[in-house]
Amino acid sequence: MDLTQNYPRSPKEKMCGLVHLPRMIDKARAYKNKSLGEYIYPCPLDKMILNYLGVDDILFAQKSNACTDEEIMHWVTERTRTKDPAEKDFINRQILERRPDTQDRLDYFNGIRDSIDPSRTDIKTWVALLDLEEGRLD
Repeated sequence: MDLTQNYPRSPKEKMCGLVHLPRMIDKARAYKNKSLGEYIYPCPLDKMILNYLGVDDILFAQKSNACTDEEIMHWVTERTRTKDPAEKDFINRQILERRPDTQDRLDYFNGIRDSIDPSRTDIKTWVALLDLEEGRLD
């Protein structure tokens, strides 16, 4: 995956019932291949998934590069088999609903949003901002 040429998958896309996981795989592959571009791996959203899986970013990047998406699905399923489904739902909500939490972060967020489309004051979450920035929102 070369994120200097392509966008990663949407943070809203799910794998194994987890939002953001396919995007994190794309970023981990790009990280390992030194083609991450301006993306950050691991970002705060990645760290939430990594914590849930009980692995660090280096192991996840190694796994992402050595395995197909299908193999990663099996690995994640095995790692999370005994977890409470409510925990997965909680993590999904935390990722999808995450907003700027300080005035400085809000100013930064609004600056990015306004540079893309100042009319999109409906964009309030980091996930929506990523989809706007990467052209997935009309």
